[in-house]
Amino acid sequence: MNVLFIEDDRMNRRVVRDMLNVAGATMTEAEDAPTGLQLIDEHRFDMVLVDLRMPGMDGITAIGHIRARPDDKARVPVIVVTADTAPDLRERCLAAGADDVIFKPVAMDALFDAMGRLLARDAGGTVIA
Repeated sequence: MNVLFIEDDRMNRRVVRDMLNVAGATMTEAEDAPTGLQLIDEHRFDMVLVDLRMPGMDGITAIGHIRARPDDKARVPVIVVTADTAPDLRERCLAAGADDVIFKPVAMDALFDAMGRLLARDAGGTVIA
């Protein structure tokens, strides 16, 4: 599995990379949203993890750019990874096109549960129970 993590904090990227390595996944890092979007242009990812609060372009805006793509990369599963605890956060992220939201500090079981749910979707986008 090839995962892109768009996150401005180097330590957060390292922690998630170590978790993904345990599962045998490969992680590409982007320290800001424009770099992440460029990487999506150049490569194919099985999943994108994105922080919400980054300098310059925030995660919600980045998700909008991903979902507006004219190609099949627009459908890549996107998980928001955030420390934000606003009451309406989950709804805002889902409305922006995110598939799931997990919270920092990232717990390995929460990360893998969210990834597993998204990978279990059928071609129509329905989660297979």
